[in-house]
Amino acid sequence: MRRRRFLSAMATWAAIPPFSLRDSGLLAPGLPASRDASVRPAPGGARSGRDRAAELYALVLGSAQDAGYPQVGCYTERCERGRALHAEGRGRYVSSLALVEPAEERFYLVDATPDIAQQIDLIAEPSFRRRAAERRPFDGIFLTHAHIGHYLGLAVLGNEGMGISDTPVYCTRAMADFLSRNGPWSLMVDQGRIVPHPLALDRWHRIDEHLEVKLWKVPHRDEFSDTVAFVFRSAQSSILFLPDINAWSLWDRSVAEAIASVDVALLDATFWSLDELPGRSVEDAPHPIILQTMDLLQEVVDGGRSRVILTHLNNSNPALDEGGPEQAEVLRRGFEIAREGTRLEL
Repeated sequence: MRRRRFLSAMATWAAIPPFSLRDSGLLAPGLPASRDASVRPAPGGARSGRDRAAELYALVLGSAQDAGYPQVGCYTERCERGRALHAEGRGRYVSSLALVEPAEERFYLVDATPDIAQQIDLIAEPSFRRRAAERRPFDGIFLTHAHIGHYLGLAVLGNEGMGISDTPVYCTRAMADFLSRNGPWSLMVDQGRIVPHPLALDRWHRIDEHLEVKLWKVPHRDEFSDTVAFVFRSAQSSILFLPDINAWSLWDRSVAEAIASVDVALLDATFWSLDELPGRSVEDAPHPIILQTMDLLQEVVDGGRSRVILTHLNNSNPALDEGGPEQAEVLRRGFEIAREGTRLEL
């Protein structure tokens, strides 16, 4: 029974990465899980024939906070502009990535959001459309945590929707427990539609011959699971995906050193200022503000040590305003704002 197989795997979760991936066919024979401490790829990483690993890329599928842009019941001028962008076919979706290996026809999803139906339309590879028609769109799904913008999209991949099967879900043990013990996600586990693969923190896990991942724990509101950031690495480059954190000061890492250790960092930029939520306190939804993040990382950006892209913007955030002064300030200081369809080479 599939649930029995999952529970058995959970009992030995620390050993799962090399074992389960090889058994599932995702890990090429003879490729162990990597344990080296560095984040950046070693110079002159191995390549075979044409540069196939260089074809691995991340595609920005979304840049907004969990509830989207515009949010439900929001009719401010900014939210109306968000509606207009959707009508023009340029809408913003909830923060997410796709990892694409065109030559291998492999596709991974990073966070399954409520906007998943529209987001995957951004993946233009013909092989993805074919695989979606065959109900096997993804070789794996990575989940950062159990807040609504990061896993609810799984629901439309089950019985009532696409009906996927045997799809690995890479996450922490706490997130795997949450999926296996709570409906409707537990039904997807029982039916073998998703197969949770809990990964240990702070070590490299080889996903396939081109892609490795490391999980960094971050402080956040952990009502249902813990929260992690993902560092993805190929032979050529590395990308950090960190859409949620309560405060940089609460992280047990040097923020500047962590960001400088990767080539590209997509970071939590939920709020511009502390007065964006009339009738509510930012303490209700703690996140760092953009100006604070830029101050912390200005030297990293000025020195060209990492490309910093801001994501997970709340519908109240003036940095969403195309051509506005806040967006101009972000660009003036050398930072970027995530935009759907942006391709980041890995």
